[in-house]
Amino acid sequence: MKKAPVPAAAGSGGSSKMHNTLVYFRQHWQLYLIFMLPAFLLTIIFRYIPMGGIAIAFTEYNPIRGIFGSEWVGFEHFQRFLSSPDFLRYLMNTLKLSVYGLLWGFPAPILLAFLLNRILSKSAKQKIQLVLYMPNFISVIVLCGIVRILLAPTGMINAMLGTSSNFMTMPEAFRTIYIASGIWQGAGWASIIYTAALSNASKELKEAAVIDGANIIQQIKAVEWPAIKDTVLIQFIMSVGNIMSVGFEKAYALQTDLNLNASEIISTYVYKKGLLDGDYGFSTAVGLFNTVINVILLISMNALVKRMNEGKGI
Repeated sequence: MKKAPVPAAAGSGGSSKMHNTLVYFRQHWQLYLIFMLPAFLLTIIFRYIPMGGIAIAFTEYNPIRGIFGSEWVGFEHFQRFLSSPDFLRYLMNTLKLSVYGLLWGFPAPILLAFLLNRILSKSAKQKIQLVLYMPNFISVIVLCGIVRILLAPTGMINAMLGTSSNFMTMPEAFRTIYIASGIWQGAGWASIIYTAALSNASKELKEAAVIDGANIIQQIKAVEWPAIKDTVLIQFIMSVGNIMSVGFEKAYALQTDLNLNASEIISTYVYKKGLLDGDYGFSTAVGLFNTVINVILLISMNALVKRMNEGKGI
């Protein structure tokens, strides 16, 4: 009588699959090369090679001499920026725009997603979503032009209030204008990811909660919030990591000579020093300082969220 075949061990099965994969790769390496080489080259050329430009921050850069021909000054540009009397003003303006924008702007798409999820009519929901998504496709410069027209002394806002104030010249109004216009433009589009996550919420649990007499807040807390919790945390970590990356175009387009005390941020300062004044080394140092702060904030917030969320983070 023949003996029954002994089943192969799990470990040998795993090594066999790995062996077959390696054999297949060796036989078809040209195919992998054709598909991976363009992406690899684009990444190297446009992501890694430009990193060499960081060296400009440590030199008195001269475009004619190049990076290696320019005088090496070490951390002189960083010391110059940190000791500048306007350093704290630029830093605080940047942080205020970012932090206030995060506090007011981050919850907006989440609330929109919850509201859209309550709409039962599919056609009505699609029409509302279309209206909410449209501002995202408006150019930043066009948006700033609209804002300037609406807030002009003869604009619609003043006509409604019965005043003739020029809001664009008020430093105290700049942050409100910047953040409110940003929420109007981006909240609808940002809600897409949360609306998609809410589609995974259990309909059975929601129906059971309704039968048990749960109100809307209780339904959101017990059924809908757990479905989007991880997505919200990841988006929050990424937002904190970009807290110093305030949009240059919008801040510069809304800037006037009279609101500079509130509108002059690090990115607009880098533009003026680098491209307008030609101080390339100093402007690169300021931009590098901004990037380093972003990386530190991203890592710190990710570690904090991991501790508070049972080890879950990016």
